[in-house]
Amino acid sequence: MNREGRGATAPGAISNSAPATFTGNRALDLEEGLLFEIGRTEVTGVDLDEPDAFALRLGGLERTAPLGLPGLSEPEAMRHYVRLSRMNYGIDSGLFPLGSCTMKHNPRLNERMARLSGFADLHPLQPVSTVQGALGLIDELCRWLLELTGMAAVAFTPKAGAHGELCGMMAIKAALAARGDARSVVLVPESAHGTNPATAALLGYEVRSIPARADGTVDPESVKAALSPEVAALMLTNPNTCGLFERNVVEIAAAVHEAGAYFYADGANFNAILGKVRIGDLGVDAMHINLHKTFSTPHGGGGPGAGPVVLSPALAPFAPLPAVVADADGLRLVETTDAPETAQALGRMCAFHGQMGMFVRALSWMLSHGADGMRQASEDAVLSANYIRASLMDLMSAPFATRPAMHEALFDDAWLEGTGLTTLDVAKALIDEGYHPMTVYFPLVVHGAMLIEPTESESKASLDLFIAALRDLALAAKAGDMARFQGAPYYAPRRRLDETRAARAPVLRWTAPAPVPRAAE
Repeated sequence: MNREGRGATAPGAISNSAPATFTGNRALDLEEGLLFEIGRTEVTGVDLDEPDAFALRLGGLERTAPLGLPGLSEPEAMRHYVRLSRMNYGIDSGLFPLGSCTMKHNPRLNERMARLSGFADLHPLQPVSTVQGALGLIDELCRWLLELTGMAAVAFTPKAGAHGELCGMMAIKAALAARGDARSVVLVPESAHGTNPATAALLGYEVRSIPARADGTVDPESVKAALSPEVAALMLTNPNTCGLFERNVVEIAAAVHEAGAYFYADGANFNAILGKVRIGDLGVDAMHINLHKTFSTPHGGGGPGAGPVVLSPALAPFAPLPAVVADADGLRLVETTDAPETAQALGRMCAFHGQMGMFVRALSWMLSHGADGMRQASEDAVLSANYIRASLMDLMSAPFATRPAMHEALFDDAWLEGTGLTTLDVAKALIDEGYHPMTVYFPLVVHGAMLIEPTESESKASLDLFIAALRDLALAAKAGDMARFQGAPYYAPRRRLDETRAARAPVLRWTAPAPVPRAAE
């Protein structure tokens, strides 16, 4: 197949003219109905005897109506989920170019370590004397994170990036309250992740936006002009969501501190500078670290996540409970503010201490790579992103192209002008090429954005094939091959959805279709 043009159908490829099948299946591409279409609500997959008489202990909260779930046999249930898994795209399927999200390879060694019985079988209410190994691992992970960031303390309880943002900003609010300073404003650049202003608003702060300058970064003069005795903090992502390093970050931090405010760094993109920059040296007071983005723990499916927060000496006393403390008797969890170490703690953010499995995976990745390996991972991620950008800039328009990218390559939709096509059309056509689409329409400071992040995990051959696929799509778009885009995806299990309608009027309850009348025999 000619990669620079549509070319002929490759040998063995599925043709759109293939005959229909009775089942709806296409060989191993199996049509999968909903559970309600497969099973029956009046049966279960397991035979259970009627229980003997017993007294209910639910205080009137017991169910009064049938559950209404379909019953399946074990093989049916297994096949259902295996078939669904084959319709999904994951990092084990191929290159996953989502920008900002960092879909990094999850090494199987990490998975093996997390499944060791001493970690996998832990219960959060075990006596502390029986979990010294687990606490020791958390303490060691803390040591590595502090060394990598140059900070003073780590809060492990947050479950994800946004939860980590909340933790960091709560620490800032607690520190301000401790000095009797009731500040009410948080500054957030236009290029921030959307969770930044949401977090500040959740804590009751007024959010004021800082514009991006023409090169995609934050102007320190704009920050200085916005600072006042009302400002509690600046929330800055570095590298930012345009994939650029904020080169004036030290000047910005100094201005924020001079105004009596704190500097919160969104650490979502720490994977681009790991082993290269200690954010504590830049003047940062708090930063969350997405373990899935930087340290290879699994990402997606709503969890389990982990977003530890590193804190500067000024904020360390306000870290949430519980905390791991070492003393003469070993490691222990401090869960109250009675101890001297936790007297100013902001309180408890969740029931237990965090996601142990993610801690094991992250430390396994760190120990496997060592200091030089982690630094190389950042360098390779940056190299891969710049390689993709340089390989596509003759066909696709890249804003801020006068500066090298960091870990992701950003394109806009200017190159589609006159084609009648949109960023969404390109993303849908990429599905037919066997790839999950890149992040689209983010960051908002770029019109029709296409944000690509290859990570350090991909080989050059993998990058070359992805680049060739995008080049082929770009050439087809410029040649006016509208059908290839506007009807895409053609080969996915489902065709293009009305995404706007699905978001505004979602159908959340399945109802059985009306029976189809049959003609009398």
